Amino acid sequence: MEQQVPMATPRPEVFIIGAGIAGLTLAILLEQINVPYHIFERASEVRPLGSAMALEGNIFPALEQLGIYEELQQVSKTYVSVDFYNAELKKLGCVNIKENRVASGYHNLIFSRPKLYEILLRRVPAHKMTFRKKVLRTEESDSKVTIYCSDDTSYTGDILVGADGTYSGVRQNMYKHMDEKGLLPKSDLEEFSIGYTTIVGVATPPNPEKYPQLSAEHSCFNQIIYKDGANASIPWIANCYVVAGADNQISWGFGQQLSESYLRDLQFRNSEWGPEKDDNTLEQYRTFPCPLGGTLGDLFDATPKNLISKIYLEEKLFKTWHHGRTVLIGDSCHKLHPAGGQGARNAIQDAIILANCIYSMTDFSSADINAAFEDYYKQRYHHAEVAWNVSSGSSKILSGQKWWERFARYLVLNYLPDWLMRVNTQREMSYRPQVAWLPLIENRGEGHVLPQGFESVEAPAVAVGI
Repeated sequence: MEQQVPMATPRPEVFIIGAGIAGLTLAILLEQINVPYHIFERASEVRPLGSAMALEGNIFPALEQLGIYEELQQVSKTYVSVDFYNAELKKLGCVNIKENRVASGYHNLIFSRPKLYEILLRRVPAHKMTFRKKVLRTEESDSKVTIYCSDDTSYTGDILVGADGTYSGVRQNMYKHMDEKGLLPKSDLEEFSIGYTTIVGVATPPNPEKYPQLSAEHSCFNQIIYKDGANASIPWIANCYVVAGADNQISWGFGQQLSESYLRDLQFRNSEWGPEKDDNTLEQYRTFPCPLGGTLGDLFDATPKNLISKIYLEEKLFKTWHHGRTVLIGDSCHKLHPAGGQGARNAIQDAIILANCIYSMTDFSSADINAAFEDYYKQRYHHAEVAWNVSSGSSKILSGQKWWERFARYLVLNYLPDWLMRVNTQREMSYRPQVAWLPLIENRGEGHVLPQGFESVEAPAVAVGI
C-alpha cells in the first residue's frame, strides 16, 4: 500500500543513525508522512550478511498495511515446527507452532535475513542515505541536535534516532551526557551478558534436488544439539541449525556456548554482522551429517566465503531509551538473543510506534518531542521486556548445554502441555501494533488483539518463544 499522508503540522527533520532493519523501517514510515529524514550509516556499503530469520502473525498486519507482507511471502516459506536432533541425527523431539496461525490468522514465515533487508532497502530513496558516516559525538541545544562525524562533517536537525545497533555510538554519547548530570541508572552502564557466539551463512547448493525439504510446501527449523566439544582450546559446541528456505537456499548457523574461562579472557569488539570467520571451527565439523541431507561441509562450501559472518550474541535490556532530542530503537536499546526470533520483530515494532508518536506531534518543541518519546517508551518498554525474557529463555531451551538447561529442554520437548503452549501463543499474538495513519487490518485469527497504544502486557506463562 503506497501512499503519503503528510503531517498537518510543521515537520521535524529526523536524523537516523544506522541502516539496519530498525532504521530502514522507520525511514519507510517517515517517507509516507512526508517527514524529512536522512540515514547515516558507518559502513561503506550494504552487505547481505545473516542467516535464517522468522516473523510471526503479530507483525504481519503492519507489514500488510505497508505492502511489505506480500513481497515477504514471495521470498519466504511457511514453517510449522522446531525439530531437535542429537549429533547422530536421532530426533529428540519437536515443538509445534501451528497454534500461531490459529491465534493470528497468519502463517509463520521463515526467510534469509538478506531478503528482508533487500525489501526494506528498495523502499528508501538512495539520496536519503549516506554511507561511511561514523558519528563520533553529538550535541544538543533547546532547539536543535547536531552530530559530528569522523570525516569532520557535521549536521544539525530536530530529532536524532539511534538505530546503530548493539554498540550504538548514539547511545554512548547520550549516556555520557546523562551520566555527567547524574540522570543515568547504574544498570545502563553495566556490560552486556555474552553467553554464545555463532557463525552464520546462507548456502545456495548447486544440486538442490539433494535436499527434499527445499521442494516441500512447509519448512521447519532443524536444531542439532551437540555434546561438549572435544577440543579444549575452544568453547564447547552448543548447536547447529539448518533451514530450507525459498529460492533453493539453505540458511545455517553454527553456535558455541562460551565457557566461563573463555568469557573471562574474552576481549570483545563490535563484530556485529561482520565478515569475521572461524574456519578452524567449521573445518572440525564439516563431516557431520546434515538433517536435510549430505554433510554440514556441503553447506559451508555452497556459501560465499565473504558472506559468512561470526558474531557474539550479547543480551541486555537498557532502562533509558531517550533524552532530550535523542531516542533509541532496535538493538540500541534492547539487544535480544536471536533464539526466540524476537529481534527483528521488536525492531520493526519500535519503528512503528515511534513513527506513530512523531505523526501525533503538534510541533517539534523540546517539550513536544519529549512527550512523544515518553509515549513511545511507555508503549514499548514492557513488551520489549517480555521479548527479552522469552529470548533469554529460548536460548537455553534451543542450545543450552548446562545440566539444568538440558533438563529444561527435555521437559519442554516431552512434557509441555498443549494448553500451556496455546495460552502462551495467545498472549504473544495479542500485541499487534499497526501504523496509525493507514486503515487498520482486521483480526483474521481467533486470538484477542490489544488496542492500539496499549502500554503493558502480562508476562508469558513460560519463556518458550520458539
